[in-house]
Amino acid sequence: MARFPSLPDQPHLSDVFQRFSKGAGPLMAFHDAILRGESALTVGEREMIAAYTSGLNACDFCHGSHRMIAEIHGNDPAVFEQLFDNQPAAGLDDRWGPLLAYVRKLTEAPARLTDADAEAVLAAGWSEEALYDAVVVCATFNMMNRIVEGCGVVPTAEGQANSRARHEGFRDSPTPYADFGRMIGVVPDSEG
Repeated sequence: MARFPSLPDQPHLSDVFQRFSKGAGPLMAFHDAILRGESALTVGEREMIAAYTSGLNACDFCHGSHRMIAEIHGNDPAVFEQLFDNQPAAGLDDRWGPLLAYVRKLTEAPARLTDADAEAVLAAGWSEEALYDAVVVCATFNMMNRIVEGCGVVPTAEGQANSRARHEGFRDSPTPYADFGRMIGVVPDSEG
């Protein structure tokens, strides 16, 4: 049985949003703004941060989905094999160390973040805008991980294949999340 009896036994996020649509449209618009809007970070980098945050939270659905989306947007799949243990071995340059350490601390112990953590990110060459964008992506996926896990969403091979095809089709869209919302009927055609 699913955590919510009105959902399928292995619900996808679309099942959750179709059943409980309150706030789904604005949430998808927000995803488009932070993951596809103007940023000091590329789309692939923001999706990598979403996948990294989700991996830290052991949210398999979001980690797998956003890893796949990051790969569609140019990230080397090999990066994800080493990302949690050794960023240089993952093929990331040294400046990623402080930024990912900030994201990790924001996820695991947010009250322990200090000015020194931010200074390390800035000293590594990131702009304040890049740091802010990383913070917002991290915060969003901490929330999304809890929605996904709280509602019992599980990754399935079929769901992942459908998601890959959808995101490959939406690759150049500035609003892929609202596009998804329109596709599942929770975002009106006039929004997004």
